[in-house]
Amino acid sequence: MITVYDTACGSLNMGDEIIMDAVMLHLESIFTHEQFCRYPTHYALASKTLKKAWKNPLAFVGGTNLLRNYWRFRARKNQWAIGFFDGFQMQPAILMGAGWNSYAKSPEWKARVFYRNALSKEYIHSVRDNYSLEKLKACGVNNVINTGCPTLWQLTPEHLAQVPSVKAHQVVFTLTDYSRDIEKDSQLVECLKKNYQKLYFWAQGSEDNQYFDELIQLKPQIFENIERIPTNLKSYNQLLINNEIDFIGTRLHAGIRALQFRKRVIIIGIDNRALEMHKDFNLPVVERHDLNKLDHLINSQWQPVINLPVQAIKDWKAQFKL
Repeated sequence: MITVYDTACGSLNMGDEIIMDAVMLHLESIFTHEQFCRYPTHYALASKTLKKAWKNPLAFVGGTNLLRNYWRFRARKNQWAIGFFDGFQMQPAILMGAGWNSYAKSPEWKARVFYRNALSKEYIHSVRDNYSLEKLKACGVNNVINTGCPTLWQLTPEHLAQVPSVKAHQVVFTLTDYSRDIEKDSQLVECLKKNYQKLYFWAQGSEDNQYFDELIQLKPQIFENIERIPTNLKSYNQLLINNEIDFIGTRLHAGIRALQFRKRVIIIGIDNRALEMHKDFNLPVVERHDLNKLDHLINSQWQPVINLPVQAIKDWKAQFKL
């Protein structure tokens, strides 16, 4: 039995579902005869449940923005709902593509103590970018390598060679409710309307639809006549499977999902996740303040080239096959 701390269960962001799909795909390929027991990271668990999670010989944490500069004593106050003192009792966990939640100063003492105790000293941890790696090292966790997010691991050169090098006639875009910029988001959609015959909107986060409704009210000439697809991952997958379509938007993992389905992708970078993964792996990202570059990029011929840390991924997986 293997414990998996599931970052998608109870999440308000379907990007976590995309991450956990990749996490389980790779874990199941490594551990072909073991059973996985999944526990949510978003909600504090009862002590009886925690004891069950902690008795298993291995415990993995599935990616996402789980790590941060501070840690609270009470579990429900933490991004990963484990209390400070639980770090001294739990089965030490193994990170799998985890990342730091934002740009921040030096980690406080409770965070440093928690990570040194709650994270395995026996196994190497996997993080999604070098920024997260350096933050963990600042906490005294040195057995860590940068593998990128598990959602990238299938984006091999052979896979990416099948992505169209020129634009489609349709595009699906995303917006981000917690990073609103009415002028920049309007500029984004105006550019898409100029370059594509058909626009689709997909809400990845819990209040993205509400933000889109507000934009329709504020700027109807820009945001009307856009088809909204159902707010679930299955519908988004089907749109990608059944159409020749591009993705352009502010939601990182909606973009990575489109790359997984061999679609042309431009991610609009609004936070440290997209920016750091662009820096480390050449993920196709245009920063929000550089939207004037978008029109040229849409109409240029290019092929995505992701610099996968292939050896790091192999090394991380190999430690469980000894």
